[in-house]
Amino acid sequence: MKIVLVDDEPPSRLALRQQLTALPDAEIVAECGDGASAVEAITRHAPDVLFLDVQLGGVSGLDVLERVGADAVPAIVFVTAYDRYAVRAFEAHAVDYLLKPIDPDRFREAWQRAVERVAQNTDEPDTRISALIAGDALPPLDRFVVRGGGKLVFVPADSVDWIEAAGNYVRLHQAGKEYLLRRTLSGLADRLGRRFVRIRRTALVNSQAISALEPYGKGSYVVHLRDGSRLISSRYAGRELRALLRE
Repeated sequence: MKIVLVDDEPPSRLALRQQLTALPDAEIVAECGDGASAVEAITRHAPDVLFLDVQLGGVSGLDVLERVGADAVPAIVFVTAYDRYAVRAFEAHAVDYLLKPIDPDRFREAWQRAVERVAQNTDEPDTRISALIAGDALPPLDRFVVRGGGKLVFVPADSVDWIEAAGNYVRLHQAGKEYLLRRTLSGLADRLGRRFVRIRRTALVNSQAISALEPYGKGSYVVHLRDGSRLISSRYAGRELRALLRE
């Protein structure tokens, strides 16, 4: 079975490699230390099993899965050091995970479950992973992984001025640049928290990007942004926008 290892800590990758090389039916096709190379490796190799670190230098391993799709890998084993919050989330969704340092007995258990998952030979996506990605278990979103100029680019969330819904995608607006991302606006709103304000059903605005609010009538505002953009809010967003004036 083809395996991709994703962990930003070389000692952790070494520990996993040592366990896997002892297995006769395991072939490591790629090792990655960051989210961008992980996305590329998963897309290129289409592995049977993915060992995925929860945090990759500020990027969530779940961000990687959102980028490639929850059904891109038949079996996924998450790896985490001390993120108790993440562990509770994995347990709640019955998703396999390993705690660092890697315990050999626990590794064998996770490996056996991965083998069984691959042996099912189903094209149906793992609903446990989809539920984990869609749920409240995700850590706060600090940056996006987007494609631009033929490469994968990390865009800090704080640098994004506003976000608009575009069908099954969202469009990020950053200092005159635009990036298309396959996510839902509601899902992003949950992960971005109070840093972004929903000014209407189809738009989120970075509160730090707002330079001025201009009354527009019936509780609405013209929202002036640092990049020169002007957006019209719905009257239902007035209360949240007015709260910014009091901060």
